[in-house]
Amino acid sequence: MSFLSEFKEFALKGNVVDLAVGVIIGGAFGKIVDSLVKDVVMPILGRLIGGVDFKHLYLNLGDKTFETLEAAEKAGAPLVKYGAFINATVDFLIIALAIFVAMKAVNKLKREQPAAPAEEPPTPEDIVLLREIRDALKK
Repeated sequence: MSFLSEFKEFALKGNVVDLAVGVIIGGAFGKIVDSLVKDVVMPILGRLIGGVDFKHLYLNLGDKTFETLEAAEKAGAPLVKYGAFINATVDFLIIALAIFVAMKAVNKLKREQPAAPAEEPPTPEDIVLLREIRDALKK
């Protein structure tokens, strides 16, 4: 079997195609969650804790002081952007929760499917003949 045909067989297997679809959907889902965290959750959370905008929270490790995060970044100051870290952590928690809920639903669907009834193998012909003979002798 040639390398190309082996690769084609591998690439077209159901698991590889399913994985590719999962990665693409996961990337799109990541963008949705990122927007949800940055544009919805964090502003509400910031408002509840006193008007804090998490994306602008940072610790300046340099000697100069700056008015904004953008000014510090432009100046090349060493920064610890813990607000971005908080956003990323909330992103992760929401994605982990969504995956947990999805897997729980999939597992529930798997459990609810009734087991297929086990089909008995066909009775061998000699057993059928012996039963017929037995039944005929009983008469």
